[in-house]
Formats: sequence, C-alpha cells, structure tokens
Amino acid sequence: GARISFSGQVRNYRQTVSQVVNLLGSEANAANYLSKCIYSIGLGSNDYLNNYFMPLFYSTSRRYNPEQYANVLIQQYTQQLQALYNYGARKFVLIGVGQIGCSPNELAQNSRDGRTCVERINAANRIFNSKLKGLVDQFNNANSDAKFIYIDVYGIFQDITSNPSAYGFRVTNAGCCGVGRNNGQITCLPSQRPCRNRNEYLFWDAFHPTEAANVIIGRRSYNAQSPSDAYPIDIRRLAQL
Repeated sequence: GARISFSGQVRNYRQTVSQVVNLLGSEANAANYLSKCIYSIGLGSNDYLNNYFMPLFYSTSRRYNPEQYANVLIQQYTQQLQALYNYGARKFVLIGVGQIGCSPNELAQNSRDGRTCVERINAANRIFNSKLKGLVDQFNNANSDAKFIYIDVYGIFQDITSNPSAYGFRVTNAGCCGVGRNNGQITCLPSQRPCRNRNEYLFWDAFHPTEAANVIIGRRSYNAQSPSDAYPIDIRRLAQL
C-alpha cells in the first residue's frame, strides 16, 4: 500500500501551517495556537520490521550494526523534529517502539517454540529507544520554550506479557486474525473471520496490538502508572503546561 514518509508528513505539515496563518490572520496568532497543540509521534517499528530485519529485501543489516542503524534513524528523526519545532510545534510526545521480537510475525518466523521472544530484535529496539529517550533530553535542554516527553511502550508491553492475566489477556503470542503459525505468517485476509474473544488477545494480527492493548498503552501514556511509563512527565501533565 501507499505510504507517506515522515519527511513527507513534515512537508505536509508545513503547508498546513501556512493555511493556519492565513486563517488566523498572522504568524503570531498561528504560533500561539500551535504552541497549545500536542504532537504525538510514533515511528521506528517499520524501520525494523519491514527493513532492517528483512535482509532478503534490504541491505541495511549488512551495512549497519544495530547501534549504527539506531544512530542513522535518530539522526533523521532529529532533523524532522527540528523542522516541526521551526514551524510552531512546542509539545511533543515521542513514542518508543514496542517489543517487535514478541510480535506473532517474528514468533512465527524466528522463535523455536512460538512463544519465546526474539532477543536480537528486541535488543535492537532497546538501543533505539534509549537513543530516543536521550533525544528528549537533548531537545528539552536546547529549547526552553518547548517540552518533549518519551513514552516507554516497550516497558508497558513487557509488563503486560509478564503478567497477562492481570490485564485480561489469555493469548499473547498469536494474532486474533491471521494465517499460519501464531496467526502470524500472513496477516488478516479479506473476509476472514477473526477470533470471537478479541479482548483476550494482545495482538490483533501479525503485527498490530488489539484495541484492548492500545487502550492500556493509551491510559498509561496519559496517566503514568509507574515512573518509567513516561519521561520526564506524562501526557496529562504535558497537556496542563
């Protein structure tokens, strides 16, 4: 399917800002309006799922080790965030990547028992998340008029998979809808009947969490249940600034 890259989305945003300036009558009015908005940005998953860990199709894993690849992603991310800041964005929520090595697709392809998460993938995700959290500090230190926060989706997922029954989940290693091992080798097909008890599944398909899982992530992102959920503050406090 067609996708708009993040750089393309930033270009679209710049065009939208020019329309906001026209609507509100001045750049000052537009700047005041945009400074109250919250910009929620979650990316990186596809860079790993559909690029770095697909060596038959992409050369990135041969060109970069996980540390180097994370640096490349963060370098581009920095430029894109700076562009958003230059065009009025002041409240940023940067969402880390989850445990991609625990997705039904990766379990189907790379886990012997279909349950044990793929550590080499999760290890690469942790490197990226660590650098993203550092980027939050970098931007906050450089821009006193802005606030950047980091959401630790990886840690929230880890909590859920460590004690799924506490969150109402019965199945954490297979998709509610899909084909093959773990319902993860092929994602949902047209007209395919999904599972009846989707609220008991952590994953909807080969890659994506269910609504039930996203509700938990959303609630903990907005109102952190543990100090590690959000850094340095949660979305609720960001909204109050």
